Amino acid sequence: MDKPFFIRQLGLAAVGLLIVIVLFDVTNIDMWVQNKLYQFGPGQWLLDKHDETLKLFFYDGPKKLLTLLAKIVLLVLIVFRRNERLENYRTGLAIVLISTIVTVALVGGLKSLTNVPCPKDLSHFGGHYPYVTLLHRLPFAEHLDRVRCFPAGHASGGFALVSLFFLFRRRRNQWIGFGVGMTLGWTFGLYKMLIGDHFLSHTLATMCIAWLVSLLVAACVYRFSGNRVADEEALPAATAST
Repeated sequence: MDKPFFIRQLGLAAVGLLIVIVLFDVTNIDMWVQNKLYQFGPGQWLLDKHDETLKLFFYDGPKKLLTLLAKIVLLVLIVFRRNERLENYRTGLAIVLISTIVTVALVGGLKSLTNVPCPKDLSHFGGHYPYVTLLHRLPFAEHLDRVRCFPAGHASGGFALVSLFFLFRRRRNQWIGFGVGMTLGWTFGLYKMLIGDHFLSHTLATMCIAWLVSLLVAACVYRFSGNRVADEEALPAATAST
């Protein structure tokens, strides 16, 4: 992958994250969106977080599958490390594995530091917390119990799979892999928004963080392994088919 691509994408992801933080702090977009997802009459969100079927498909199930996927990738990298058939994918699999671990850990760490409430925590939606953003703090809110809602943790596992971009060599397949991660991230993120667990900005921030991490991990892995992955046009026909 050429250096201009990395620089351009890093810039876009970093600027995107900054825009999300500032824009949603100075506007009422988050509250406007959540108002649409909350039924004020019965006092409940559009989806019930205690619905076991929904929880299985959009929370417990995906968490177990992603954990299983990470274990399988690690096992493949160890057991088949000398397999020639894996040669074209070894670096990409390492990037996916490391990016997933780092993204989930980083987002989880940030959640413990930011002390930003979830929609369900707000008095506006039947909770006990004032509306607080990352940059806009209220002194009296600091005396309330700490909350862990920014960025979106559950969506981080899905968005981490944008790193599938680096598993392939053909540009078309790279963007398909990227699209898989985006689709999973937004599926998990929208579910959490529909049950009142996250604002839109929380999910957008996680999306930007996941792409930033994937890019940085890919750059480090390529440099460490000495493996410079070329664009599709520069690849021999035999390898460009992956």
